Amino acid sequence: MIDKLDAALNFHQTALRLRSERQELIAANIANADTPNYKARDLDFGAALKQALTANTASPSGEGIASVMTSTGHLPGVAITNSAADGPLSTNVLYRPVIQGSADGNSVDMDVERNQFADNAVRYETSLTLISGQIKRMLAAIQG
Repeated sequence: MIDKLDAALNFHQTALRLRSERQELIAANIANADTPNYKARDLDFGAALKQALTANTASPSGEGIASVMTSTGHLPGVAITNSAADGPLSTNVLYRPVIQGSADGNSVDMDVERNQFADNAVRYETSLTLISGQIKRMLAAIQG
């Protein structure tokens, strides 16, 4: 039962985590808009989501932290690996192409960053709404 619930929520959980990480990258771009030679970065969301979902469905290779059952009433846990959490962000972060060059070598375009920040925030809120609706439907099914 727990595995089915986890599988049902896995997609949205992963998408929310990646949206949050992307928001942090965009915020860093905005914060460094005046930093000489700073290169704007962004996350290839589609590739990162695909990689994260593949990593989440793969069986753990024994790396990470395994849970310890101290009571017979405990449910068996799954080892948490750092590679699933860090992999998509570290391999899918790309530099944004320079739209309009600047004299100090900074590639941050504030119009693009504001647009991407707002778009990502709306998509994050949409994911929250979808996962909330999914949880409500599950509760309704459980309660009858």
